[in-house]
Amino acid sequence: MRILSYNVNGIRAAQQKGLYDWLRQTRYDVVCLQETKAQPEQIDEATLRDMGYHCHWHSAEKKGYSGVGILSLLPPDRVIVGCGMPQYDREGRVLRADFGDLSVISAYFPSGSSGDERQQFKMQFLADLRPWLDDLLRQRPQLLLSGDFNICHRPIDIHDPVGNKNSSGFLPEERAWLDALYTNAMTDTFRYFYPDRADQYSWWSFRSGARARNKGWRIDYHAASQALVPRLRHAEILPQIQHSDHCPISVELG
Repeated sequence: MRILSYNVNGIRAAQQKGLYDWLRQTRYDVVCLQETKAQPEQIDEATLRDMGYHCHWHSAEKKGYSGVGILSLLPPDRVIVGCGMPQYDREGRVLRADFGDLSVISAYFPSGSSGDERQQFKMQFLADLRPWLDDLLRQRPQLLLSGDFNICHRPIDIHDPVGNKNSSGFLPEERAWLDALYTNAMTDTFRYFYPDRADQYSWWSFRSGARARNKGWRIDYHAASQALVPRLRHAEILPQIQHSDHCPISVELG
């Protein structure tokens, strides 16, 4: 099973840049989308269905904001919209699909870059998400958490760790949350295959030609539960694909 995660920074804008054509060519089994920035009725779902995709969405109440989706060539056995916490579900941040014993989550973690209030919201999201994840792992041991976490884990994951030491997305408390997740519960699938590969990023600022100079951040992840690790076959970052300020990331399961 080939699974893709992609923050498209607006699915309608990404479609105009060739997203759907690329999906038609690559035909990933499951596609987790983040930051769709659209209500379901605003999405060209007919074209996706013509490709063979079953489409599921969790949009934010606020129009043009946040939102996640899951596309799959096989119909899911079950789809769970949201995480049961209204403050986050209003923002369309979590969507789960079950395929047999495998559960795949498309998640869009809050950003704290706009100021203290949103940083506090982000930290509360992280605090609330962990026990929710732990409980879900007990119910669904084969779990893949895919999406934009808005956190760089280690200095190797960001182009300028010194200059960004006080930046949201690379704060010690955010990185400590990922430390705990990857130590106790889940595995960073890209680092599982490439523990020391540097200059591998999934997001670049639109400013100052950051992408052309590869001045980026790795903030998008496929996190696999420990029960899922034996099924890992390959992981990849695809920086050459440019429909967004992010790039897609993929993982292959046996």
